[in-house]
Amino acid sequence: MSDIKIAVIGLGYVGLPLAVAFGRKFDDVIGFDINERRVVELQGGMDHSGELLAEELTNTRVRYTTNAAELRQANFLVVAVPTPIDDNFQPDLKPLQDASRIVGENLLANSIVVFESTVYPGVTEDVCGPILEQYSHLKCGSEFKLGYSPERINPGDKQFTVEKVIKIVSGQDEPTANVVAEVYGKICLAGIHRASSIKVAEAAKLIENVQRDLNIALANELSLIFQNLKINTWDVLEAAGTKWNFQKYVPGLVGGHCIGVDPYYLTYLSTKLGHNPELILTARRINEYMASHVADMMTKGLNEVNKPLAGANVLVAGLTFKENVKDIRNSKAKNIISRLKSVGINVFAIDPLLDDDAIRNFGAEPVRGFDNLPKKIDGIIICLIHEPFKSLSLRQIKDVSNGKVVIVDVKGLLRGEAARDLGVAYYSL
Repeated sequence: MSDIKIAVIGLGYVGLPLAVAFGRKFDDVIGFDINERRVVELQGGMDHSGELLAEELTNTRVRYTTNAAELRQANFLVVAVPTPIDDNFQPDLKPLQDASRIVGENLLANSIVVFESTVYPGVTEDVCGPILEQYSHLKCGSEFKLGYSPERINPGDKQFTVEKVIKIVSGQDEPTANVVAEVYGKICLAGIHRASSIKVAEAAKLIENVQRDLNIALANELSLIFQNLKINTWDVLEAAGTKWNFQKYVPGLVGGHCIGVDPYYLTYLSTKLGHNPELILTARRINEYMASHVADMMTKGLNEVNKPLAGANVLVAGLTFKENVKDIRNSKAKNIISRLKSVGINVFAIDPLLDDDAIRNFGAEPVRGFDNLPKKIDGIIICLIHEPFKSLSLRQIKDVSNGKVVIVDVKGLLRGEAARDLGVAYYSL
């Protein structure tokens, strides 16, 4: 292990915590990213994502750089770049292909390249491997080896960190898998699971998020049914949750870089192989529909209290994809705002984790605090329960409202209080 020199390529939500964890156990870990602003920030001990504190960044042996030539000093290279989808819900492998080219141009013989990016089975060996060969002029399997260890980073989660989750590892042969397991074993104290092949490890990562997507879709569809029945979804879940083996998933907006994206990698491959993955695609359609449904709940509510849509003022609270996390990737709040504006509604937005420019990029006018609204509001959509929102009360909302206010409470923050109050029109999933 004394001969291992580690480099992490991609310093986002996955790569940075990984590099820092390696930097606590190994000397002179290289943290590489093509984003110069990001690297300068990290060199100064700051992480704009808020995932790592300044002392965590300084208490580690990581050398941050945008100079790809420095990768030539490493022989264990970990690629952790995004794997998004395009506008047609097809896998977009360009970031991964670009990273593979950069690594290939600087790859030393006898190195191991491990991929952490979420992909469909076969990408590591059939897509990334040939690119590495092309640009390194080395032979995969003999002059360098491939590994795969899917990321299990949960943004905002301080409990299940890199060190505290079981890590899946794999290699293209047993000796490679042994080295990968040993390296990750230094930082993943919860344990290592060796997958039987790279493809098995790739598939395992996908189904972790496919399973969650399906379960959330079930909760969302149940909420649609219960709304028609005029019963409270949260009360139903609370009652059903008393059964010892009931798995409690709650309705909501499915955004982010994992659950709302990863299933399309599996459905793409499945369709390509001739199988139509009906259940997975149906779940995706349900979850994608919920943003429109939330916006329509507001317009329906405004109609029911006899307020015209054109010129109505609606506040959207919470724009990131997840509570207490700055990540805005694939946030469904943007879809909600766009739909509201399409019918003439004036949209304001508040999110304590985002600056004004970021809020404007969602298409809304930024507001700093519920007491700083430029106009009285006709409605409010509470998308997320950020920590500062937990103390929000009906009284605060009514004090800044124009007559009877419409509340669309996606996560049920005010459900107990609102049910007893006749001064609002209250809706929830």
